[in-house]
Amino acid sequence: MALSPQWLDELKSRITLSTLIQRTVKLQRAGREWKACCPFHSENTPSFYVNDQKGFYHCFGCQQHGGAIDWMMEQHGLPFIDAVKELASEAGMEVPAPDPRAAQRAEQRATLHDVMAAAQEWFVAQLASPAGQQARAYLERRGLSEHTIRRFGFGWAPDDKQAIKKALEKFDERLLIEAGLLIEVEDKVPYSRFRGRVMLPIQDARERAIAFGGRILQDREGVAKYLNSPDTPLFDKGRTLYNLHRAATASRKTDRVIVAEGYMDVIALAAAGIEDAVAPMGTALTEQQIELLWRMADKPVLCFDGDKAGTRAAMRAAERALPLLRPGHSLRVVQLPTGLDPDDLIKRDGRKGMDKLLEEPKSLLDLIWEHERDASTLTSPEDKAGLKARLIEHTEAIQHPDIRSLYRRELLERYGAFAYPPREFQRGSFRSNRPFDRNAPQRTPPDVAQRLRKATTGAFRDMLTAAVLNGLARHPGEIHRHADALLGLSRGDAKLAQAVNFLLDHAQELEASANSPISGQDNLPPAPDNTRFSFLMEGHDPDEAREDLAEAVALLVERPALEAAIAEATRHFDTDPEGAFAEQQRLRKRKLEIDSRLGQMARKRAASEALDKDDVAASETTAAEQETD
Repeated sequence: MALSPQWLDELKSRITLSTLIQRTVKLQRAGREWKACCPFHSENTPSFYVNDQKGFYHCFGCQQHGGAIDWMMEQHGLPFIDAVKELASEAGMEVPAPDPRAAQRAEQRATLHDVMAAAQEWFVAQLASPAGQQARAYLERRGLSEHTIRRFGFGWAPDDKQAIKKALEKFDERLLIEAGLLIEVEDKVPYSRFRGRVMLPIQDARERAIAFGGRILQDREGVAKYLNSPDTPLFDKGRTLYNLHRAATASRKTDRVIVAEGYMDVIALAAAGIEDAVAPMGTALTEQQIELLWRMADKPVLCFDGDKAGTRAAMRAAERALPLLRPGHSLRVVQLPTGLDPDDLIKRDGRKGMDKLLEEPKSLLDLIWEHERDASTLTSPEDKAGLKARLIEHTEAIQHPDIRSLYRRELLERYGAFAYPPREFQRGSFRSNRPFDRNAPQRTPPDVAQRLRKATTGAFRDMLTAAVLNGLARHPGEIHRHADALLGLSRGDAKLAQAVNFLLDHAQELEASANSPISGQDNLPPAPDNTRFSFLMEGHDPDEAREDLAEAVALLVERPALEAAIAEATRHFDTDPEGAFAEQQRLRKRKLEIDSRLGQMARKRAASEALDKDDVAASETTAAEQETD
């Protein structure tokens, strides 16, 4: 089985080492690295470090050192090839088949690096020759210095279909086609892909040219301004970032990585001294590119033009990132002034102007909210409902449950504040253009209490449901905290869904009117007489009330799942009577525990009320005694 160095490099680039090691070892953040007590020897103080950027782990105690393949071999006892297969399966790569011709093909791929190196030398030579005079003038007009031109390897591809084929005639024509330098068309002689363009090499992490990008000197209708190499055995545009090898080094010092729209933006930033910038290959950021960025910084900064195209690019990146979000890892966004790219801004405002923007990026959540809020006019209830639906759709894409819940809560809170701004109410009427004072006496608009009663009518299926909905109305700050659980519970119950959706939509109004009748029980269908919960009591400790409310929500969500499980166990009595009976008994025991806990909550309130009465009686007795004295 032939595993070329290129194939192994690709495999390692697709694996995040810390994620692999965290499956069996508890790692802690330590700056740009991770640390833990070494799994290879016994110790009390962490000396085992993992570096995702460099792709290795190292223990300063026992000197164990290695990468992803070494980890699989050492920790899981796998032979080399089995470790490779395990990682390849995870990375979505196919291990080369045991073919005697595989080694020959691997060797051929290795020679593609020789082809690309030779092509780069030729492009650079053409720029320096008389044929490159127009290209040099173009670069001068762009304000690029000789140092920048040499550093980034600018070159020139003459407008000649056969020029590069003749220049690289020592290489087989098939190699030039495979490298993407020649285009092969049926019944025609292969011809140069890049013609009449300023050329830039696209390099891998080892600074080897693996592809090229070319720009025409003058924009012409019907001709692509920028042209990149096609995907080849060396180059996968969805897994490559321009300038990665330089930016990775710079980002270790800045603890930051900037993502610009194109490679000319990256070069403009580098020329101004901002070295930690990369760019995708003319397409939206891919999942693989986002993972590459997270190896360099936890929160990469997207720096896009301030026009509509830049906003669309930022949103496409956001949509790709949402399913991948995990604790501590996100994206931030900087949008330039309309009509300016990084080069224009630096020329106008200097390095300080760009630094100021980069120091105040938006969060990913801010980007989503502002984009959707401004996407269309909101002049009707249907428009507002559409905004809410789009916001929820974004949150549903997030795979991590805690992050999904927090995004949903924050976005719906912003939606509520935007769609239902606070109003000052006076004697049944209200004015919406005056500042809202939360501490001033407020009066609930009569229709809100009426709509709340209507929305919750019929939703009170039993004591616990009644108590939870009354509790949420009394403690509106908790509504969005439990939104996911309540929405899941209400999917099969239209009445309950109506009540839950109303509470979510009007949480802002409820919270703003916390001191008004809307938050009291008299504005809700009354909870059953035997409902006794701390979160329905006047003057009870707020923290304890919120904790009891959270437990009540959890019990409310668990109960139908238990009932469904009991029914499922009952259906299996014919095929497995003993197992079904045991499972049914276990589930019934849990149901009894829930009922017992509800009883405890009731006794807790009854005891509290009794204590209050005792306190009152004691006070009255003391007062009477003092009077007698």
